[in-house]
Amino acid sequence: MAPTTIAAASSCMLLKTPFSLKRGSKALSFNNGRLLSKRLFSCNAIYNSQVRIKREGQPETLNYRVFFEDASGKKISPWHDVPLHLGNGVFNFIVEIPKESSAKMEVATVELYTPIKQDTKKGKLRYYPYNINWNYGLLPQTWEDPSFANSEVEGAFGDNDPVDVVEIGDSRGKIGEILKVKPLAALAMIDEGELDWKIVAISLDDPRASLVDDVNDVEKHFPGTLTAIRNWFRDYKIPDGKPANNFGLGNKAASKEYALKVIKETNESWAKLVKRSIPAGDLSLV
Repeated sequence: MAPTTIAAASSCMLLKTPFSLKRGSKALSFNNGRLLSKRLFSCNAIYNSQVRIKREGQPETLNYRVFFEDASGKKISPWHDVPLHLGNGVFNFIVEIPKESSAKMEVATVELYTPIKQDTKKGKLRYYPYNINWNYGLLPQTWEDPSFANSEVEGAFGDNDPVDVVEIGDSRGKIGEILKVKPLAALAMIDEGELDWKIVAISLDDPRASLVDDVNDVEKHFPGTLTAIRNWFRDYKIPDGKPANNFGLGNKAASKEYALKVIKETNESWAKLVKRSIPAGDLSLV
């Protein structure tokens, strides 16, 4: 299958990092002079704004993968190599599950180049019991640290994944599509004791994007949406005989300011991960 080209903006999102990138060099030079592999950190990620999607295998099969490539055809990681921060409160968001679909697609964090695949359980493909009503995916270059207990959310530990985004715009995304979004709110879902943030955001291309800039605007211009998102994620495991998920922060959606705090903290956790300041376990850093 021929690769599909999509646009992705590029920038260095870590504003206070102890390293500098030398263009033309194959290494990152830290201030202490220690060199690390160019692929180990991310401010060099995707200088060229064109990212290509290459699909391998057939959808809804165990071997289906959606890989990301740069303009030269080299495989890159959507988690590690697509920049997070675009400036002015705008972020890259990668669609894993398009709205009105049920196949549980996700970045394969333990596989080389972390392609998007359909999740499995006991060797079988996983599906939600009903369609998700919004575009769903991840913020690249974020990580919920499973060794960190968040005292603001019942001491829950991170779920060892990138931060999730629920994009509430009208358009249906495509698997692997990269959208420019602005965060509007945050929901602190607790899934079997693990903290699993849901950042509510909207694509800048949505016709109502200019109308919403914080959680109260969502209630005004997308009435009922925040409650619907919370209820969907609270209840989706019940048909499989599991208990409902819980939510911290008073069971309410937190503000845009709080969402930006979550993004900043999880970006810092990711930076520690790729610097190997924190054990990576089975996670792929390539």
